[in-house]
Amino acid sequence: MSAPFDRLTQLAAYSVRVTGIVQGVGFRPFVYRLATSCGLSGWVANGEHGVEIVLEGNQAAIETFLHELTTHPPPAARIDQVVVQAIAPRGLTGFTIRESQRRERPTTRIAPDLPVCADCLRELFDPSHRRYWYAYINCTNCGPRYSIVLGLPYDRPRTTMKDWPLCPDCAREYHDPADRRFHAQPVACPVCGPQYLLIDAHRLQQARGPAAIQEAAEWLRAGRIVAIKGIGGYHLACDARNAAAVQTLRQRKFRKEKPFALMVASLAAAAELVELNDAARAVLTSPARPIVLLPARVFLPGVAPDNRELGILLPYAPLHFLLFAAGAPAVLVMTSGNRSEEPIAFTEDDAFTRLSGIADGFLVGERPIARRVDDSVVRMTALGPVIVRRSRGLAPSMVATLPTSRPILAVGADLKNTITVVIEGQAFVSQHIGDLDHWPVVEAFTATIRDLCAMYEVELEQAIIAHDAHPAYVSTDHALTLPGQHVAVQHHRAHIASVLAERGCWSERIIGLAFDGTGYGDDGSIWGGEVFVGSLSEGFQRVAHLRQAVLPGGDAAARWPVQAAAGFFVALEGFPDLTAPPFRFPEQYKKARELVARGLRCFPTTSMGRLFDTVAALCGFTRSISFEGQAAMWLEHLAQKSPPVQPYPFPLAEGELDFRPLLAAVVEDRCRGRDITEIARAFHEAVAAAVVTVAVEYCAAYRAQRVVVSGGVFQNALLLERVAELLRPHRLELWINRAVPPNDGGISLGQAALAACAGVAG
Repeated sequence: MSAPFDRLTQLAAYSVRVTGIVQGVGFRPFVYRLATSCGLSGWVANGEHGVEIVLEGNQAAIETFLHELTTHPPPAARIDQVVVQAIAPRGLTGFTIRESQRRERPTTRIAPDLPVCADCLRELFDPSHRRYWYAYINCTNCGPRYSIVLGLPYDRPRTTMKDWPLCPDCAREYHDPADRRFHAQPVACPVCGPQYLLIDAHRLQQARGPAAIQEAAEWLRAGRIVAIKGIGGYHLACDARNAAAVQTLRQRKFRKEKPFALMVASLAAAAELVELNDAARAVLTSPARPIVLLPARVFLPGVAPDNRELGILLPYAPLHFLLFAAGAPAVLVMTSGNRSEEPIAFTEDDAFTRLSGIADGFLVGERPIARRVDDSVVRMTALGPVIVRRSRGLAPSMVATLPTSRPILAVGADLKNTITVVIEGQAFVSQHIGDLDHWPVVEAFTATIRDLCAMYEVELEQAIIAHDAHPAYVSTDHALTLPGQHVAVQHHRAHIASVLAERGCWSERIIGLAFDGTGYGDDGSIWGGEVFVGSLSEGFQRVAHLRQAVLPGGDAAARWPVQAAAGFFVALEGFPDLTAPPFRFPEQYKKARELVARGLRCFPTTSMGRLFDTVAALCGFTRSISFEGQAAMWLEHLAQKSPPVQPYPFPLAEGELDFRPLLAAVVEDRCRGRDITEIARAFHEAVAAAVVTVAVEYCAAYRAQRVVVSGGVFQNALLLERVAELLRPHRLELWINRAVPPNDGGISLGQAALAACAGVAG
């Protein structure tokens, strides 16, 4: 009887450190309430490494506290580790929330921005509530985080709300442990907080507060284009069912054909536009609230030309719900607030400068944004959700733990750039930055490096600086200007490494296939259809690849599929005149053929992405592309219209996938009038079968049990579906990226992982 009695009476004391996503998610208030309910004394504070807790009380109560802490944390929190250490009791009385202390370099994780919660939504539309129709309503369970934080630990003075003093009512809520807004850093109300303003194209204020939102909804109904300041930057919005408004937006934004994202008020509204299943519903309503690419059920002129999918997202900010409540069109185009290929505008000066001439008016929020954060984009595949763009709601969460104690900065690739910062082995991947062939994006790239390195107090002199092996990349050039130890990482090895790093797979030997458009190879040629064997710990050996072709004009061939075709057809004999029917290749093809014939500006390549472009050209995509990957997407959507067909021949011989029989068969079928949807499908079947042939042969040869695929080509949902189906009988596990994109948005993580595992990172 004495042991249980002792547990109930004996005074015990412990220090507790909790790491993970535990700042900015209501964790300290949660700890306060839990400790108080358990009758414990002590304190809780944000620290550099997470949340620090000191507990005093009887042993049984502390055990109850620790159990509840780990099993029922706040909804937006993610606990990775709880370290408990016994300490000497000091006779503490009461439990308090202490001000954050700064002692060391921070390693705690910044929470991503969170969608408005159900409780706040109820208050938003409750006429009796003092935050009725207040667009900046939030609490500890929802609202902005990453987009407003200025420094760590996460406290109001280190956010963009620091210049908005709390009114007495908000201060009472903020300091009341029983209140949902207890220590909610962005808390505000109509009395003390920021508001929204409607400003016309001449920069004249038209309305403020709820009236501004109501008038903006009227403008949208009238077919106008409105620049709307959201969580991480500006959107350009218009009525998606107003074809004239959509076309005007395309013309003003210089966005010729790239699909627009659509925001709808509810899942029911989404189901009218796209095909929904349970998995898609779960992603749409997840805390990230991403744009989800789904098969279309309707045609909306100008929204997604030549595309069988629509990008759908649900409201996530209180403002969005208010716009729909005010009568905004039921389906809104909600596209990034920028001119094509530029970074999203996130400050008022930037918006007025760069969006003037596009927007008819501006719905401007007074709360400053600390950094631009685009919407995330996800595609549903046979292997689950695949991230296409990782940004709001996902960044800058930790995505991997790497075996290193040294800081690492990995600067990524030049397309779809992200950066990765590694602190005490924790890898944090930035939001999507963009393509570095545009100067405004380069400025955003360098600003993001400064931002995250300052946030985590990275001393670059002591860091590993990982970059692409391409000597002419903008990202490489910038990396070489930074102090620290520089490590070049080959592009396609980084693709494979990113998948393994996410899953913490360090030493297992795998077969990796990296298929994309371009990457600098070991031999100085343009790679893009590569097969590797190895592991993160031993490195990756290239064991097979696509048969080499040439790229006339280099990067220009990525803009003209017919130009890529000219470089692939040099390997074939006896093919017909592709400028004649049914192909009708334009003058650009003749010019490319002349370059090939003269051997001028022709570069060797093994690019699978350019093979997709070549087949797209043979099927009728003979114009230039207006956005990256357009021809391959067009080809996939053609293939999805066809039932399964027999694959074209695509043999593997002596370490090469030989595209010549495949292209010869495509030409023959096109000449005899076979439906282009069947041709496109037979091509996809051929690539899928080739992937499986490679996987089975090399897994057997190298005694591997797992196949890893990455690179932009593997964003193709049909290709992934067929590879997964064909691999299943062989009992080989198939992995693709889950936490970062398989496209170049995941390269920085792979660079960091290989730098950490190469022995240079200590």
